[in-house]
Amino acid sequence: MATIKDVAKLAGVSTTTVSHVINKTRHVAEDTKNIVLSAIEELNYSPSAVARSLKVNTTKSIGMIVTTSEAPYFAEIIHAVEEQCYRQGYSLFLCNTQNNPEKIKNHVEMLAKKRVDGILVMCSEYKDDSLDLLKNYSNIPMVVMDWGPLNPNTDRILDNSFQGGYLAGKYLVENGHKEIGYLSAELTKTTARKRYEGFLKALHEADLEMNPDWLYEGSFEPEDGYECMNRLLAQPVRPTAVFCCNDIMAFGAISAITEKGLRVPDDISIIGYDNVHISRFCAPPLTTIHQSKARLGERALNLLFERITNKSDERKTIEIYPELVIRKSVKKIN
Repeated sequence: MATIKDVAKLAGVSTTTVSHVINKTRHVAEDTKNIVLSAIEELNYSPSAVARSLKVNTTKSIGMIVTTSEAPYFAEIIHAVEEQCYRQGYSLFLCNTQNNPEKIKNHVEMLAKKRVDGILVMCSEYKDDSLDLLKNYSNIPMVVMDWGPLNPNTDRILDNSFQGGYLAGKYLVENGHKEIGYLSAELTKTTARKRYEGFLKALHEADLEMNPDWLYEGSFEPEDGYECMNRLLAQPVRPTAVFCCNDIMAFGAISAITEKGLRVPDDISIIGYDNVHISRFCAPPLTTIHQSKARLGERALNLLFERITNKSDERKTIEIYPELVIRKSVKKIN
């Protein structure tokens, strides 16, 4: 394997000149630069990324810590971040936590040892000890996005969940539904609670009341959508439509409905939330509330790049706006 000394010898220059050409740290005459580049190509020389990072104080790498890359919502955010990293010439180290503080600690330590230029943290919830761990690495540029209330130690994602829940409830009401169930993640979570509150506003505007027997809490997982829907279907009277707190729960709910020999939307209408990529390909295609995962990922990463460049610790808010996406899973009734 060729070394920088081999390149210098072939080009007839010093190793310092070769280094300046590679790292663009000083002006080198055009003719000399071309000779060095030709020598690099001829020898197929690849400079050591570690050695180079020590000299220019950058590894051109980013760490990303998420709850889970398996969830379609996070997967689409990760895809946007990775694509943006690729365009900027950065490598991405991806770490999953499952909201485990010990995993967060180990991942941050590992990323610090790899001397990443910055860390993007996008977990669905944080515990106090998790945030304390992150504060211990304040020397690393970091963006910590939180969907919850404004926290002085985190940046904020303002996803307007209340408005999204309202859009979903209003659409069901406008299509003639008066008996509507709700499958939710834990209502202690900000996003789930705000979506439910927006949904209730739409019902109240139509002089409708939420039947407490049709409200079930689980988590943002297909298994919970499946189990909650089975419990709802076991009720002596069932609703004509169900709003699911996210698309993944909706997929589980549709599976439970189908297993009972019922059909969506002929027997029960379903509306989801998030507009994950696969929602348009389920049977029937899912009516849902869209939030731009690509825009969120790109804006969060751009904020991290700003923090790397400017060394600023000012907390920021990234706002995204929900939109109704109409497909085939809601039936209009008289």
